[in-house]
Amino acid sequence: MKSPKILVLDIETAPAMGYFWSIFNTNIGISQIVNASKLICFAAKWIGEKKIHFYSNHTDTHTKMVKEAWNLINEADAVVGYNSQAFDMKVLNREFLLENLPKPDYYKNIDLLKTIKGNFRFISNKLDHVSRELGIGKKTSHQGFDLWQSCMNNDSKAWKLMEKYNKNDVKLTEDLYNKLQGWLITPFNYNDYVHDEVCPNCGSNHLIKNGIYRSRTASYQKFKCNNCYSHSRSIKSIKDIRRRNSVVRV
Repeated sequence: MKSPKILVLDIETAPAMGYFWSIFNTNIGISQIVNASKLICFAAKWIGEKKIHFYSNHTDTHTKMVKEAWNLINEADAVVGYNSQAFDMKVLNREFLLENLPKPDYYKNIDLLKTIKGNFRFISNKLDHVSRELGIGKKTSHQGFDLWQSCMNNDSKAWKLMEKYNKNDVKLTEDLYNKLQGWLITPFNYNDYVHDEVCPNCGSNHLIKNGIYRSRTASYQKFKCNNCYSHSRSIKSIKDIRRRNSVVRV
């Protein structure tokens, strides 16, 4: 069977623009909006490959950039991101809709922020802080909002820094994904893609038998993974496994 394709992805957006009279306790009406926020670039990388893809409004047309994002996601079995369920994928879905693109093929959305919030208590859940705490690395330094403003003014130097920043976020997200194996709240199930019994969480076949899981109707072999240390159980019940092993082949 084919190997699963897992895409790590991160996007950057332009801020919305509008008219307002105050910076405190201000509600912006629809009629005050000049330009809505939109996608300006994205970086993506297939796990297992070295190349990091990058597309932007600076190097491509907006339509081409959006279509390239759609093509990658449509090819993916899973997409890994940080706050991707609440932000990245919803922004991209809106862009797909605006470009009259259909909904991408089914993929598993693995949002690492949900895993961090669901399992741990860091002082801050921001990607930069979590990555530093875990010794993975840190986000690329930049001048703040001025970088986005310079990119919107088509400054080539600023766009080079934005590309570096965007690609580094993808690298941090990939390293965090590998670090969190065994803790993932929404893991990718590798057993859907291989015939042998492997860890459903990371795909490793370094499994140790770890007792028996008994439900009301059947019993299953429990495993512990020596790679990601997650726990799982056999796909088939012990009764089915014994029946399969007892078949005489001629």
